[in-house]
Amino acid sequence: MNPILILDYAGIALFAATGALAASRKQLDIIGFLFFAGMTAVGGGTVRDLILGVPVFWVANPAYLIVCAVTAVVVYLTAHLFESRYKLLLWLDAIGLAAYCVFGAWKGLEVTGSPVVAIVMGVLTATFGGVLRDQLAGEPSVLLRPEIYITCALAGAALYTGLHFAGLALMWAAVPAALAAFAIRGGALRFGWSFPPYKARPGRKPEDIP
Repeated sequence: MNPILILDYAGIALFAATGALAASRKQLDIIGFLFFAGMTAVGGGTVRDLILGVPVFWVANPAYLIVCAVTAVVVYLTAHLFESRYKLLLWLDAIGLAAYCVFGAWKGLEVTGSPVVAIVMGVLTATFGGVLRDQLAGEPSVLLRPEIYITCALAGAALYTGLHFAGLALMWAAVPAALAAFAIRGGALRFGWSFPPYKARPGRKPEDIP
């Protein structure tokens, strides 16, 4: 199978698993699992395709929805086996982010040929579904955690784009980029890597401004 398609299906399955794990933490029924798995898995890709003006991928190929459904059922039956489901959610999210930032960059290049658009599409594809998941589940947003997150997707998408324009074959550009994104996110989760936070005084409230 084409390595870029492997990354696509891997991203779908992994993000679907994180959505289903969020449903398990809220003790939802199987329909809740299916909804969270599907929404998390296809959210970023749907927005990407709408922006690029191409057919939405899961409408063109409903097999993606079947992957989401099967993943949701598997997690529904097995989530109780894991002691820390939130930690598992974060690590699966990291793997999905690594796969999807590369796939999003690849699709951005295929449609537009622009390296800037490719990188933006990689970041959007990799992060938007997780943001939706956390907002709807009432979980702490991955964007608001102290460890770096968007930077990992940015690095993976940028590395893939750079290797592509350097003339490397698809596999030799995609695999190192995905591994780099996962290594950065994994290091952030394991060692707490983060950028210095903004420490200046907060802005005044509107009612305090004369």
